[in-house]
Amino acid sequence: MSEIIIGIDLGTTNSEVAIVENGIVTVIVDGEGRKMLPSFVGIGENGQILVGEPARNQYILYPERTIKSIKRRMGEDIQVEMAGKHYSPQEISAVILKHLKAVAEDYLRKPVHKAVITVPAYFSDAQRQATREAGEIAGLDVVRIINEPTAAALAYEARHEGRKRILVYDLGGGTFDVSVVSIEDDVVEVLASHGNNKLGGDDFDAKIVKHIVDHIHGQHGIDIGESRQVMARVNRAAETAKRGLSDEPFVRIDEEYLIEKEGAPVHLSLELSRYEYEAMIAEYIDETLEAVHIALSGANLTASDIDEILLVGGSTRTPVVGERLFAEFGVEPQRNIDPDLCVAMGAAIQAGMIAGESVSAVLVDVTPYTYGTSAIGDIGDGDYYYPFKYVPIIRKNSPLPVSKTEAFYTAVDGQEIVEVKVFQGEDIDALNNIEIGEFLVKGLRNVPAGNLITIKLDLDLNGILHVSAREKDTGLEKSITINNAIARFQEGEIDVAKARVRALFGDDDAGFEPETAADSETEEHHVQVKGRALAEKAQSLLEKASDEDRVDMIDLIEQIKDGLAGKDFDAVEVATDKLADIVYYLDA
Repeated sequence: MSEIIIGIDLGTTNSEVAIVENGIVTVIVDGEGRKMLPSFVGIGENGQILVGEPARNQYILYPERTIKSIKRRMGEDIQVEMAGKHYSPQEISAVILKHLKAVAEDYLRKPVHKAVITVPAYFSDAQRQATREAGEIAGLDVVRIINEPTAAALAYEARHEGRKRILVYDLGGGTFDVSVVSIEDDVVEVLASHGNNKLGGDDFDAKIVKHIVDHIHGQHGIDIGESRQVMARVNRAAETAKRGLSDEPFVRIDEEYLIEKEGAPVHLSLELSRYEYEAMIAEYIDETLEAVHIALSGANLTASDIDEILLVGGSTRTPVVGERLFAEFGVEPQRNIDPDLCVAMGAAIQAGMIAGESVSAVLVDVTPYTYGTSAIGDIGDGDYYYPFKYVPIIRKNSPLPVSKTEAFYTAVDGQEIVEVKVFQGEDIDALNNIEIGEFLVKGLRNVPAGNLITIKLDLDLNGILHVSAREKDTGLEKSITINNAIARFQEGEIDVAKARVRALFGDDDAGFEPETAADSETEEHHVQVKGRALAEKAQSLLEKASDEDRVDMIDLIEQIKDGLAGKDFDAVEVATDKLADIVYYLDA
């Protein structure tokens, strides 16, 4: 019997879980018979965790106790507030994943430990690793992360035969992606991708919300934007109106007793036409079409080369999307596959392949970004050598996995240290791109300028980047895995996050006592776990350290232990931060 691996579409607006059984893809329904779980998380008045529809319903009354659209914050080093406490985006996403895991386990009547999770094709390295961390916090081994348009293409391929080039237009609640895909002989090959991680149905809602706010201000002279509860109702009304305009030319937006003015109730009653709505979002649709042509160019194709268009994501139900694509390509977009469910289905197909199920398709994906480093070089007219010229190593749209190596030379005589900075982007000036990691290579030979250093970049199937730098003549090498240069969880923090999520579900089976004290006590616990874990790791690296570093490490380890014993958590945090800097380079 093959291993059970579920496929999950972790969406901005809705999330789903699916599985392949005996070659058949099933999107699993929950106890209420629903296939789609609204991506809302909340804390009820009595402290219980709310996920999905109950959290979505609570959002109207208690927006301060509810989180929505957390996917848009993945990869950011932030905390979001829910019911007076603060959580990372990974923890909130983990709550959704843990719920979906439970739905799958109820359906299968057995435990589930592994999953394939989809992400937008244009998700950065930071956002991908944050998604992986969310899975780990939820108790899932994320065996593969695949791009959403690619997953949709897998689901589409399962129903079709022959050779085709398709355009996958994926417009969800919070993100937009477009991929050019070739399907031939059971091989799904992504030729190029482009997109925007901050463009989706939420932005369409925001346009309607602004329209309503302006209407109320114009009619009654009231600014309703300062009331979170009122704005939650307006957001819900805007989303309902948007959905209605997919099928009707006009909708009415009515909200009784929206707010008071001088003791009298103010009601919202407004008619919105599809024409007005489409004018509001025209700039966003234009932006998606620009991305479409960038993807076509990346695949060395033109609009006439596309055989079919596949629409993915609930926001593609907006009629203007299909109309604009038909005007551009002369091809009517496919509507015979559910745009809300096809990504989860594709994730399940990929999971089935990994688990050894009888699934015919073979997947070839690409990287949506260019990765490289910086070096001294000419970026202008040749009269000036700039110290941060961008040197691409792995080019955008390279098939995954990919490994590339480039040679560089030291710039000065006796150079004993090389700083390697890794960037993601397309600009010739490295500083205009996104720096995603850096490390030092120390102890180079004391030789004249021109010492050969090779930089190797490996990008795996999950879009995780591995970087190494090597002195050619001696073999001296340093490396780093750039899982998430922006918001990566530190050693021990995953365990803290797991405990906090278990506490939300009232699950303390691992011996964790649910937090009942103030946030300051939670932070103290966080500092303790991080300090102990880092001290243990540093102890194991003492033999690798230089004499100078070893003395500093031993001193800092003792400071951490003394601080923990005396409950001086400020001292523990200071020593931990200093020790982390040393361990970072030793462990690189």
